[in-house]
Amino acid sequence: MASFPSPSIVAAAAAAPPRLAPGLSLSAAAVHHSSHAFRPRASLALRPSATASPANPLRCSHRRAVTPRSRRRTQGLGAASASAAGILGEERDGCLSCFPRSRRRGRPGLARFAPCALPHTSGLSLHSRRSGPKTRRSHILRAAGPDEPHVASPTWSEAALDKPYDPMIRNEALEDVLDTPLPSHPKLIRGQLKNGLRYLILPNKVPADRFEAHMEVHVGSIDEEEDEQGIAHMIEHVAFLGSKKREKLLGTGARSNAYTDFHHTVFHIHSPTKTKEYGESLLPSVLDALNEIAFHPKFSSSRVEKERRAILSELQMMNTIEYRVDCQLLQHLHSENKLSNRFPIGLEEQILKWDPDKIRRFHERWYYPANATLYLVGEIDDIPRAVREIEAVFEHTLSGNEGAPMSTGSPFGAMASLFAPKLPGGLAASLTGERSPATDKLKPIKRERQAVRPPVEHKWSLPEVDQAAKPPVIFQHELIQSFSINMFCKIPVNQVRTYKDLRSVLMKRIFLSALHFRINTRYKSSNPPFTSVELDHSDSGREGCTVTTLTVTAEPQNWKSAIKVAVHEVRRLKEFGVTMGEMTRYMDALIKDSEQLAMMIDSVPSVDNLDFIMESDALGHTVMDQLQGHDSLLGVAETVTLEEVNTVGAEVLEFISDFGKPSAPLPAAIVACVPKKVHIDGVGESSFEICPEEITESMKLEVPKELITQSELEDLKVQHRPSFVPFKEDDVVKVFDNETGITQRRLSNGISVNYKITQNEARVGVMRLIVGGGRATEDSESKGSVIVGVRTLSEGGCVGNFSREQVELFCVNNLINCSLESNEEFIFMEFRFALRDNGMRAAFQLLHMVLEHNVWLEDAFDRAAQLYLSYYRSIPKSLERATAHKLMVAMLNHDERFVEPSPHSLEKLTLQSVKEAVMNQFVGSNMEVSVVGDFTEEEVESCVLDYLGTVSAAKSSNKEEHIEKISFLPSPSDLHFQQVYIKDTDERACAYIAGPAPNRWGFATEGKDLFNDIRSSSADEISAPANSGKTHINVRNHPLFFGITLSLLAEIINSRLFTTVRDSMGLTYDVSFELNLFDKLDLGWYVIAVTSTPSKVHKAVDACKGVLRGLHHNKIVERELDRAKRTLLMKHEAETKTNAYWLGLLAHLQSASVPRKDISCIKELTTLYESATIEDLYLAYEHLKVDDSSLFACIGIAGAESGEDVNDDEPELGLPGMVPMGGRGLSTMTRPTT
Repeated sequence: MASFPSPSIVAAAAAAPPRLAPGLSLSAAAVHHSSHAFRPRASLALRPSATASPANPLRCSHRRAVTPRSRRRTQGLGAASASAAGILGEERDGCLSCFPRSRRRGRPGLARFAPCALPHTSGLSLHSRRSGPKTRRSHILRAAGPDEPHVASPTWSEAALDKPYDPMIRNEALEDVLDTPLPSHPKLIRGQLKNGLRYLILPNKVPADRFEAHMEVHVGSIDEEEDEQGIAHMIEHVAFLGSKKREKLLGTGARSNAYTDFHHTVFHIHSPTKTKEYGESLLPSVLDALNEIAFHPKFSSSRVEKERRAILSELQMMNTIEYRVDCQLLQHLHSENKLSNRFPIGLEEQILKWDPDKIRRFHERWYYPANATLYLVGEIDDIPRAVREIEAVFEHTLSGNEGAPMSTGSPFGAMASLFAPKLPGGLAASLTGERSPATDKLKPIKRERQAVRPPVEHKWSLPEVDQAAKPPVIFQHELIQSFSINMFCKIPVNQVRTYKDLRSVLMKRIFLSALHFRINTRYKSSNPPFTSVELDHSDSGREGCTVTTLTVTAEPQNWKSAIKVAVHEVRRLKEFGVTMGEMTRYMDALIKDSEQLAMMIDSVPSVDNLDFIMESDALGHTVMDQLQGHDSLLGVAETVTLEEVNTVGAEVLEFISDFGKPSAPLPAAIVACVPKKVHIDGVGESSFEICPEEITESMKLEVPKELITQSELEDLKVQHRPSFVPFKEDDVVKVFDNETGITQRRLSNGISVNYKITQNEARVGVMRLIVGGGRATEDSESKGSVIVGVRTLSEGGCVGNFSREQVELFCVNNLINCSLESNEEFIFMEFRFALRDNGMRAAFQLLHMVLEHNVWLEDAFDRAAQLYLSYYRSIPKSLERATAHKLMVAMLNHDERFVEPSPHSLEKLTLQSVKEAVMNQFVGSNMEVSVVGDFTEEEVESCVLDYLGTVSAAKSSNKEEHIEKISFLPSPSDLHFQQVYIKDTDERACAYIAGPAPNRWGFATEGKDLFNDIRSSSADEISAPANSGKTHINVRNHPLFFGITLSLLAEIINSRLFTTVRDSMGLTYDVSFELNLFDKLDLGWYVIAVTSTPSKVHKAVDACKGVLRGLHHNKIVERELDRAKRTLLMKHEAETKTNAYWLGLLAHLQSASVPRKDISCIKELTTLYESATIEDLYLAYEHLKVDDSSLFACIGIAGAESGEDVNDDEPELGLPGMVPMGGRGLSTMTRPTT
């Protein structure tokens, strides 16, 4: 039972069903990504920054605690649960929502059944990958009521369909067609009794032999006076639980409950159609119970006192931080009316005072048939009989209240004719104004329901509305842990009654879907400043308005950047609009979803149909079925134009995109929910300071349209005189390869440039800067300097006079993704950009600014160092990382350049030392830029000359690059085999086996050139492959010999490991062989990773060693080689259709540190694979060190009875953890079956 606190204005998003019908929620919230899909509803969907997900505060249940589906799930538990009480032999006091276990968290199944034209939310929920699992929010501010606004699926009428849409049709004719009213649901019966009670009946066969009966009384907390706050909820409790006729239904299989919201109180019963024993109809008994509950309750003193105690207990239970946040949001959103202070749960001090007479007087004032609507949905085959039973039960109710004649106007107003199907007189005539025998007998009654629900006045966020701007409101509380801000816009509900209305909904849906996709795509692989960004546009019947909400959630320290990125992403979409491709894509997706719903028309549960109808009536939308909805959508889709989509969408976003401009609509409210204290590493708890002016300014940041103005560029060109210079080898200025389409250039400042023009990805480009050096240049006094330095530059994000926020928003506006990273050999910077609106020039401008005007900040350095300190300290908490770390430290002879820096090393670093370590590598001749995309030669070469050619010429480093010797741990050593033990409640084990290998180009440790060994092999040993009909290359003479043969070997070894260690021996579920072949460093290694159990892991390690060494006695056969070739060639062929793969192929093409790579390594790649022989593979295999003196192994075991702790066995240097094989964070993924 429930006092309907409003649906958690914060959490409603998480609980409402993922679907959209006209007038329903159009959300752009969401993203996270993920299982965190944002679901729309009729009411707002805000997500405050609360921490847990307790009960809904403002109501006695969460937002949907007592929806029909929740009743099914909870088996009716709760105060108002008649069926549960019958089954359990007792009845519990309080609302359904009073019992946390009975609360439902959402309605995932509803999306499949809702009768709407536009399924799925256009909502956008963006969650940063680093945010971890998202907490579910409870729904507040209503005591359990309809989920969301469901709008009927509209359908072209036959008359409208007879007018085919012609692109040349005059605008006036098109307007006439679009003004056609939407058809009403063909099976929905509406009627009205002589005492004013309205009823709606919808036959529905799912679930079989059951029906839903809901009595909606149009009174809620909004109708309470100052001294009556909570009295509607009190009546709900007393009337429902005090009903004797309801109790008689216990044991019949019926379930019942009740809830109270702002605008209505609903009593509902879910019942079998007949009794089990005698097969008697249960409809009369159910109607009789609802009649007693709604109109003839007993207000005994004992029952009032009992429910008073229950409600007070409920009120205490609901007073969570989520509830308080939701209250704040509603209070400021509706500060001009009673919605801000009439929460259904009520006020404790008033609840304590009311006597039965006070409660009875409120009931007499509002609970009468003319102020109520009865809904019957289910397996009701005999409609006339159902109508007779309704009349028999309710027609004499409140006959003593007869008075003045009833108005002839329909209580539904002008929309009555749309709702009333063509029925015989008596059922629908009273709605349409037509006279019939039934209307002739109508007796006058005294009161009518209010024409507008809820009866409040709003201040609209419209451009022409003259009102003062509200400053941002800050709600600060010690229980709030993260930062969230909600920006509201409030407008009147646009009732969906015509095809034009539906068309408007469709266009908004397309526009917001584009916003969802853009943000989700842009930030899914980056490190965004926000945790989530949600944009919701939804109707709320309970609040009587349509609310658009931008909700941004972030860690407290990132709040400014988060707001700026979110606001400016919206501004960019509003300014540039969606593309024709986007419009077509989302239109097609919506039509497909609508078609699927239409096909499921006979599978919609009664409860979903009923919720849909009830909310649609509250909003004034036309109710239709799924087939009508699909037909209507098809009709209006043909008339939508790109210009109109962008115009309509821009209007929705105007309060955000034009914030601060005099012409912009004013937000209804801006509410920030923030913590009082935040934890700062190295400092501890500190007060979180924020003021309204800071919030306002963060939304007004000026975003640069360009980082280098045209005049600045002209000055740079005069100063540097950029040009392409000849290659020293052959005095050619430009090298173009016809077969691959690759062009090579070299600039006068020494920077090498490679580019390839391709239409693989339409109007999209990628670019990569590679700088030789990487972590290998770190010496014993600067361990970690390069990796921390690169992270410092990335954390700072500033270039020239532009702040990090401005740079981020410049990227947002120009659709640029950018990353800066380092590894053992190189520093690299990657860009992905759109090739429209000068996107490529913007990316080149940013690259120029990073190279020429980078900014090093002390606080960014502190954050970077703290990040790697955290990585190091987390090693012992991961079995896989701890095991891999110990193996790598041992194999590479305690060389810290291949693992994360230790605390000791981090303490020695300074901002200046990391800056020098990085910038000394940025020398013109040490930099190579590769570009791939759908551009023209003129476009790319213009950008290269303008922005790379004007980079300062070869800055001389203070010292030449020096790489300290890298070597494997010599044998013998007791570190060749090690074990790690971690205490854990679950037993598991893993192991890594590794050993030396050559690098990709045939160099081994000590700089040994293995091609000398290969060339000494007799030519007689070389045999042509079996498929000699194809072009054959002597692989042994090619620079890629080791890269090709070792890749094929890896495929064969992986296959053997799987079939032997997993399938045949059953020692593991997951085992893999991977190669790490360097390009610049004179070494490489292989790693076998295996997961197992503590009892099997040692056997699994021995089995893996056996497979690795067994290639000598268990020879490779042609079948294995052919399969390996097919696998790698198919992968190569598929990936050549992506720009990113071509970037990898172009890497080091002109690098002096990788002298053996040339264009043949790309153009002959396929032939090299096809030409490799088994003898070639064995020649390469000889240089994989698999003997006991070269092989290293480490076993990790976790369990409750661990023999020792991982920390006890750490080397004294305490070297940092190594990234687990495959990448950090992938441990949460399930393993592939094969």
